[in-house]
Amino acid sequence: MTKRTSAKYKIDRRMGENIWGRPKSPVNRREYGPGQHGQRRKGKMSDFGTQLRAKQKLKGYYGDVTEKQFRRIYAEAERVKGDTGENLIGLLERRLDAVVYRAKFVPTVFAARQFVNHGHVEVNGRRVNIPSYRVKEGDVITVREKSRQLAIVLEAVGLPERDVPDYIEADHNKMSATFVRQPSLGDVPYPVVMEPNLVVEFYAKN
Repeated sequence: MTKRTSAKYKIDRRMGENIWGRPKSPVNRREYGPGQHGQRRKGKMSDFGTQLRAKQKLKGYYGDVTEKQFRRIYAEAERVKGDTGENLIGLLERRLDAVVYRAKFVPTVFAARQFVNHGHVEVNGRRVNIPSYRVKEGDVITVREKSRQLAIVLEAVGLPERDVPDYIEADHNKMSATFVRQPSLGDVPYPVVMEPNLVVEFYAKN
């Protein structure tokens, strides 16, 4: 098991939730946290703990984004007009790796990051290998011709447990997707409840 794979299972166990909605998540079998103290009875969580958990869950969902990167995205969400929590979700969903995952070109967010890194993706006909690249409305994201028969791509397209959301138009015959618009929280098909308002509270106090 790679470090990445073990990390994603640890995130699920630490949160006590199947945050990607995967059938193989260990939370489906064991609801307690990882490590030797994982089975201890949980006490009532403080406000700080609840806010921190909300931030870790959102960070973890997008492939365990680094704190520096996440704080930078948050700062931008704060600067933009409108609700900071909604802006934060919109900016996270505009990451190229998130769009590749949403379009069902790969089975997991972690795979999406690697897929982009390895140069399998083009944006408007130009190869982009930066997972955090920010997609704009109307951008066309395509899997490169020579990468379309990769097992990981064929597996993802056939996955029954998730659908492509309506802010992305995907054509799996052409292996292309158009980013239609920046979504709001209610548009994003999270398998668990995400609470960006608690993330806003966390950064407001810390």
